[in-house]
Amino acid sequence: MVESSSASPSSLSPSTPPLSPPPSLTLPSEELPPPPSTPPKPNFSLPIPAIRVTSEFDSDSSIFFHKVSCRFFDRLAKLKLSFQNNRNGEILSPQFGFITKYLSLLYDLEDQSALVKGSFDVGSKLQFRAVQDVKAQQGEIAMVASLSDPSYKLELASPVPSIGLPRATFRFPNGEVSLEEKVDEVKRVLSISGIVKGQLLNGVCTALYKDDDLNLRYSYKDEQMTFIPSISLPSNAASFAFKRRFSPSDKLSYWYNFDSDYWSAVYKHTVGKDLKLKAGYDSEVRLGWASLWVGDEDGKAKTAPMKMKVQFMLQVPQDDIAAAVVMFRVKKRWDL
Repeated sequence: MVESSSASPSSLSPSTPPLSPPPSLTLPSEELPPPPSTPPKPNFSLPIPAIRVTSEFDSDSSIFFHKVSCRFFDRLAKLKLSFQNNRNGEILSPQFGFITKYLSLLYDLEDQSALVKGSFDVGSKLQFRAVQDVKAQQGEIAMVASLSDPSYKLELASPVPSIGLPRATFRFPNGEVSLEEKVDEVKRVLSISGIVKGQLLNGVCTALYKDDDLNLRYSYKDEQMTFIPSISLPSNAASFAFKRRFSPSDKLSYWYNFDSDYWSAVYKHTVGKDLKLKAGYDSEVRLGWASLWVGDEDGKAKTAPMKMKVQFMLQVPQDDIAAAVVMFRVKKRWDL
C-alpha cells in the first residue's frame, strides 16, 4: 500500500512555531491612540451684574432717600432706580434711569415725564449734544468744535423750539465768553457774559461779568493762609474771606460782608481722613452750630469706613437757646 503524501495536522512537528499576525498590525500599548473625548457643552450663562444700594436719611426733613443701580455689558450701561419715602411708608418721586456713554434716559413715574440726553462725536474735534424734555416739549441742541489747540473750543447752542439766534460760547485756557440773544422789554438785544482768570502777583484774579454786573475777586493762597477779597460793580458790594491753617488738622475760616455787616466763622478739626469736627456761627440767622462727620465729608460712601457716612449737628439759636435742635444724617451703601 502506498502512503499518502499529505500529512494531517496532528502529524506536524511540535517544534513548529504557531502562526502570528504580521508585525505591522500590532502597536505598543503606549502608542495606542487616545479614546475620543466628549466635546464640552457650550456655556450660555451670563454674569450676574453687581447691584449697588444706597440709602440716606435726613432727620431735618424726616425723608429716606434710596438709590438702586447696576451696570451691564462690562460697565457699558447702567440702570438706576431712585425714590423717597416718608415715615408713613409712602413712596415719593420714583425715577428710573438708563445711562450709557452717549445716551441717557431719566423717567419720572409720578409726572410721567422723560428727560432724554444724547451725544455723539464726529471725528476728534466735533461733538453734538442734545437734551429733550418729552412732556414739556422743550430742550436744547449744541455743537462743540475744538480748534487746532484742544484748549480752545467754540460752542453753539440753541433751545428747542428755537426762539432766536443760538448762544455762542468761546472757551480758552483762562476763561470763556458767551454771546446770547435776550428779550429786553419789547425788543431783542444781544447780551454778553463771561469769566476771565489770570495770575496777579502771588495770587489769581477773577473777573465775572453777567447781567450788567461785574464781580472782581482776588485769591491769595500759601501753605498757611488764604485771603479772598471781592467787590461787585456798579453796586460796590464788597466782602472778604480769610482762612488760616494752624496745622494739617486745624483750620479757621472767616467771611465778612461790608454792606450788611453780616459775618460767619467756621473752625474745623480733622482726625485722620474719616473724622471731622466743625463748629461755627452765622450772624445773618443768629445761629451757632457744631457738627461731627464720621466718614469723608466730601467723598463717597464707598470710601468711608463700613461704606457709611454719619453727620450729627447741633444748632443753637442765639435768641432762644432752649430751642436748640439736634439733627443727624446717615448714608449707607451696600454692594450685592
